[in-house]
Amino acid sequence: NTFFCKVKVDFEGMDGKKSDFNAFIRLKKDSVMWVSIIAALGIEGFRILITPDSVKVINKLDKVIQLRSVEYLREVAKIPLTFAELQDLIIGNPVYLDSNIVSYKKDEKTTSLISVGELFKHLVTVTNGDNYALQHSKLDDVDPVRARTADITYGGFENKAGVRFSTIRRITVSEKTKLEIRLEFKQWEFNDDLSFPFNLPKNYQRR
Repeated sequence: NTFFCKVKVDFEGMDGKKSDFNAFIRLKKDSVMWVSIIAALGIEGFRILITPDSVKVINKLDKVIQLRSVEYLREVAKIPLTFAELQDLIIGNPVYLDSNIVSYKKDEKTTSLISVGELFKHLVTVTNGDNYALQHSKLDDVDPVRARTADITYGGFENKAGVRFSTIRRITVSEKTKLEIRLEFKQWEFNDDLSFPFNLPKNYQRR
């Protein structure tokens, strides 16, 4: 029902610039995602509220408020993200996994399968056994003209209260340029009682 985490983000944008920051994320399933991004000296730089149809950003550094539709996620990530895909990405579920499974392969340690959806062909690899932990996800655009790909690896698995969770993720999105993200989850909890404080300051500019 809910998820909380503290995560360290290493980010290299499509312009080649690198940055890193810590973020706190609170999530209510299928409803709302609250993000607090911590800037230098432990100061909160941004607070973000994402719902299935909107994105609200408070930029505390520049005293600016941005109110956008959920399409803003696509602009930032360069892939067709919705709230559902972003939610799956954060909690460690496969994204864009279609029920149209066209092939699979099983060996001693892992099982791989390929699904084909409207947007992507998806190669998913999981470990064999009781947990079927997600190890790797490779997405290729079904439109060969775009040549858009996304590669996600999952590692650093921890067990807590019967939940197996990947604490290390590496994400690479490529088309004409490349976007690289590394996520390292420092804290994580499922099904705690959470609040989502988000007040828009009246003296901030709106853009």
